[in-house]
Amino acid sequence: MHHEETLVINTQGLTKTFKGVNALQALNLKVPKNSIFGFLGPNGAGKTTTIKLLLGLARPTSGSASVFGLDVVKDSTGIRKRVGYLAQDPRYYESMTARETLRFTARFFYSGSKAAIEERIDQTLELVGLSDKADRSIKGFSGGERQRLGIAQAQINYPDLLILDEPAASLDPMGRHDVLEVMERLRKHTTIFYSTHILSDVQRVSDTVAILKKGQLIAQAPIDALLAGNEGVIYTLSVKGDGQGMEERLCSHSWVTAVNIVPDGNGSSLWQVSVADETAAEDHLLRLVLEDRTLTVTAFGRKQHDLEEVFMSMVGEEKHVG
Repeated sequence: MHHEETLVINTQGLTKTFKGVNALQALNLKVPKNSIFGFLGPNGAGKTTTIKLLLGLARPTSGSASVFGLDVVKDSTGIRKRVGYLAQDPRYYESMTARETLRFTARFFYSGSKAAIEERIDQTLELVGLSDKADRSIKGFSGGERQRLGIAQAQINYPDLLILDEPAASLDPMGRHDVLEVMERLRKHTTIFYSTHILSDVQRVSDTVAILKKGQLIAQAPIDALLAGNEGVIYTLSVKGDGQGMEERLCSHSWVTAVNIVPDGNGSSLWQVSVADETAAEDHLLRLVLEDRTLTVTAFGRKQHDLEEVFMSMVGEEKHVG
């Protein structure tokens, strides 16, 4: 359970209706401080509506929401001063350089000395990995470089919250890698709340994930808990050798609830060991199996689902995310 002071975003029954259609229904969302929070859902699920409500760009039909403990309706101006926002498709003056673009943006936030502003610009360019391209025209930038510049713009005012809309959309693998690396680097400076349709990216960088479907929140959990699925804690082992005796020995322990062994036809087998006590399993499971000298363990770990598998099982008939 999160204490109020540890939450950057906290919504209670947040609802938005457009012309009789519920775009968002009783959303209870909790975003912890200094987390990377992935916000997922099929097209039309209500993600953009949520972001507009949080930024004070739309008013809720009912319910409430706070950012930094400030009400999104009454204190929207104060909230926006502490938030950085990156749109899905940022646009620039193509003839300007990255440094000139950040200098232009910084003037909206800083009234200090020119030297102080330039120092902040240099820090931000280094943070997003654009120091070596700072004085090149933006028109020659790749998609990934444009997105990193967009994050730099959003980060220039030292925001306490970054809201990123599809930050890695339409990028090649290298561009996506670079953007995700910047997001991970920013973790110690701010809280990141981002929407995306690239599930593998979410699995790589997110601490917590929320999934919307047709305006309703259907899941919200730490990424590890979400990927563990509903089967409880299961450990998998790839084993060479006849494990019948070990199967019986494992089942004699109170913390083991089931053992399922599936041969692969090549003298090896995949063991799935369900446990009631994760700590006991971490301490003893592998050690117990290795005590049998007739067995060779080639792989060991806790079973995790792929996020796409979890997502599709939750959204059902929906085929596209965004």
